[in-house]
Amino acid sequence: MQLWLCPLIGFFLGAIPFGLLLAKAQGVDIRAQGSGNIGATNVLRVMGKKFGVACLLLDVLKGFVSVALAVNLVQIVGRPLQVPLGLPEAWSLHFAAGQALQAQIVHILTALCAVLGHNYSPWVGFKGGKGIATSAGVLLALMPLAVLLLVGIWYLVFLITRYVSVASIGAVAILPLLTLWGSWYHGRLQDGTWNKPLFVLCLVIAGLGVWKHRANIQRLRAGTEHRFTGRPKTADLKTEDLKTEDRRQEEES
Repeated sequence: MQLWLCPLIGFFLGAIPFGLLLAKAQGVDIRAQGSGNIGATNVLRVMGKKFGVACLLLDVLKGFVSVALAVNLVQIVGRPLQVPLGLPEAWSLHFAAGQALQAQIVHILTALCAVLGHNYSPWVGFKGGKGIATSAGVLLALMPLAVLLLVGIWYLVFLITRYVSVASIGAVAILPLLTLWGSWYHGRLQDGTWNKPLFVLCLVIAGLGVWKHRANIQRLRAGTEHRFTGRPKTADLKTEDLKTEDRRQEEES
């Protein structure tokens, strides 16, 4: 049961539109404000820092919980859990070390489904954010050190360029290379025991991340992409000036 249940849970957890729910709790339809996207950056620009940060953390959390559940429900014998959840042992399916690839595939499919759920949520007409925060969440459960490095890379690129889109594209683009480096560093690339499904996932995340930013890339090439200014929350969200300015600033969540 765990083999199909984990990806299903991942998709529906990932599909929870936290940005939409947070804004609606304040009487705002985030889809009609700013870029119309439900991701954290649009929530930040429209609703302010408190709601933007909350949306970011929740989008990370849903990806993290999805994969943490999968890793606990589908275990590899002899390998310690990075994120033990204390679930009853009877709930877990155990694979021998020689069958590790099967368990890894379930983990990676769950991670991918969580990201796809966020990007194409059935609750908002199969639309969603750009998957950066949810991708960070699933990777945090799979390779936490790499996520810390990616956060550092993202922040450095953002400080240099002041473009959220450039920082996000740079972080996802370097992810597959970072995964290979980690496998080499731990000696698993050399002996052939490296996590191949994880590398494939990183390639997919990188591809999805760049694809979801294609409009930003076009604006960057045209010189019309706007740098992040950190504009504070405006009290009247219905003013025409705010609508016009927000429409010009597509978010990268």
